[in-house]
Amino acid sequence: MGKRKWSFCSMAGICFVAFIFVNLGIWWLGPSWRAASYTRDLPPELLSHESVMLTSDSTPANPRDSNCTFHNFTCLEVYHCGYDDKSVISVYIYPIQQYYDEHGVDITPPMTREFQEILRTISQSLFYSKDPERACLFIPSVDLLNHNWIRPAQVSKILASLKWWNSGKNHLLFNMLPGTAPDFVNYLVVNTDKAMVAGGGFSSITYRRTFDVSIPVYNPLLEGVELPAKSHLEDRKWLLISSQFGLNVVYKAELQSVVAKDNKVFLLDRCKGTPLNYSLRCDQLGQEHLYPNILQDATFCLVIRGNRLGQPTLMDVMMAGCIPVIVADGYLMPFHEVLDWTRASIHLKEQHLPDVLDVLNKYSPERIQDMRRQIYYYWQRYFKSLSDMTLATLQIVNDRIFPFHARSYDQWNELLNRKAVKNPLFLPLRAPKSLGFTAVILTYDRVDSLFQVVRQVGKVPSLSKIIVVWNNQEVAPPPMSQWPNTGKPIKVITTKFNRLSNRFFPYDEIETECILALDDDIVMLTPDEMEFGYEVWREHPDRLVGYPSRLHLWQNSTQSYSYESEWMNAISMVLTGAAFHHKYFSFMYTYSMPGNLKQWVDKHINCEDIAMNFLVTNVTGKAPIKVVPRKKFKCPECVKEMLSADMSHMVERSECINHFVELYGAMPLKPVEFRCDPVLYKDKLPGVLKKFKDLGVL
Repeated sequence: MGKRKWSFCSMAGICFVAFIFVNLGIWWLGPSWRAASYTRDLPPELLSHESVMLTSDSTPANPRDSNCTFHNFTCLEVYHCGYDDKSVISVYIYPIQQYYDEHGVDITPPMTREFQEILRTISQSLFYSKDPERACLFIPSVDLLNHNWIRPAQVSKILASLKWWNSGKNHLLFNMLPGTAPDFVNYLVVNTDKAMVAGGGFSSITYRRTFDVSIPVYNPLLEGVELPAKSHLEDRKWLLISSQFGLNVVYKAELQSVVAKDNKVFLLDRCKGTPLNYSLRCDQLGQEHLYPNILQDATFCLVIRGNRLGQPTLMDVMMAGCIPVIVADGYLMPFHEVLDWTRASIHLKEQHLPDVLDVLNKYSPERIQDMRRQIYYYWQRYFKSLSDMTLATLQIVNDRIFPFHARSYDQWNELLNRKAVKNPLFLPLRAPKSLGFTAVILTYDRVDSLFQVVRQVGKVPSLSKIIVVWNNQEVAPPPMSQWPNTGKPIKVITTKFNRLSNRFFPYDEIETECILALDDDIVMLTPDEMEFGYEVWREHPDRLVGYPSRLHLWQNSTQSYSYESEWMNAISMVLTGAAFHHKYFSFMYTYSMPGNLKQWVDKHINCEDIAMNFLVTNVTGKAPIKVVPRKKFKCPECVKEMLSADMSHMVERSECINHFVELYGAMPLKPVEFRCDPVLYKDKLPGVLKKFKDLGVL
């Protein structure tokens, strides 16, 4: 009868011992009944009964290759990942084995319940594969979550002994607590060669871009904790709470000075009578508070670096719906590659900790509510359980390998808008190319620049038809004999009234789904820029896709929104003087605008483009897309005539935004830092190698 010893621990440092009598199939479990239930959830092919002996002569793995990236193809062989024409990576898990040295001493790192949960999640996911010959990724069943449990020299030999190790290529290792005292380096100090590491606590220096995955530091002490629901609209008692143990004395002194400035800052520490009770915190007067419940009473919660950059406090804060204030220079936030943490957290340099109140007081109530919603969304979707974290990690790797099937920014970050129509069924996920687009040009009497625009757009390969909306009731349009010959149909529609909304009327002459709205002074756009814009719209037919961009900002001084045209990285609108949209939104603009918004625009002869941005973003919940880098959109001959040349223009546009917010009852616009450019547009290569050669500059 064979007897095998298995050890199980939690990341919190609680270990269990289990003996398995293999031949009789009897499990003897001490306190670790829970550990046994976890292994029973694993597929039988992972519960190996084999043991491996490693000697002093066994070859260790090579040191960590710090030059690995996804794109150099020396650390990840992507051709292993395309079997069966599927856009899902296949992940193989090595069977759990016991490792001994030549003296019969067990050198297997203890297996935590958390690591078993990671293996269980993968084995029950769509990514799992039983066939190592067809696997894209390999997961060693060696628990490296907590560096304190690891003997690096022995683990290095264990990794090198794996059958498909191959210098660590296509292998993924999980580590949440890197480094040990006294240095506490922020990466896994084990010879891992070319293996990827999903690590908690990476810095911007130790993280290998596009290769490693930054994951959260899971807090097992939160298991089973349920907090009462709290509305993101509800006011909180405290502006800021600090609840961490063992902070550096410098940080403690700085926090004391912050408390002296504002009585809405609350400092908590371990309780002297029960220092090991994680569910309690004591204030400076010694009064006890339930933890993490007390965090629900704060608007902002500090997450300050400790010995390690990554802190489990982040999990506590997110669970409580408190906005984290990260004070850890160089720390890479979990899943930063796909999650937009600027929407859900505040980052403060360590040297600026004494100025934290100046920063926090600048946030408007509306912004705070948005950040609370976002942090709750991240918690529920990606952080609430180890299973969620594991699947998010694999999805990030999957998106790298299959970029054409990757989740979009919105899919990773956007909250479900229950009031919005998400991609109406009749809007295809990808519009057909054969139909092309209709250019709708709004004009009044600038015939020369109008003809320039017609000539330019007429050169675009995907153009189907040109419709000119003649908005001048006093002067007739030129006869067709004088119009440029573009080889494409041109239809001139004379309107009865001079209204800016005429550009969005769903004319029967528009036979394509796609419309390119143009002003008669946008003479600088090249055919390549317009063709590329159409290609982007085809992939996003439920969005506005355009060229000139603008941004709305909240002004604390006036407690209102302002319209900004400065060159910034963020955008929330694209101007419809040059923008693609679906004809469906022309119908909605004409017949389904809220209140008297359309009439208000016609009366003020301004802001029809802002109104269209409000409409599309409110319906779809998606921000517009800016294409190509050009930022200047001026007609040199028309500057004196342009509406935007009026000094009062910016004030009027700001008034439009605030009036529209009142009509909609909320601010639907979404600021994003995103732009679409053609592949190779920045590369100094011959034009023959580029599909879109003629692109404007800034």
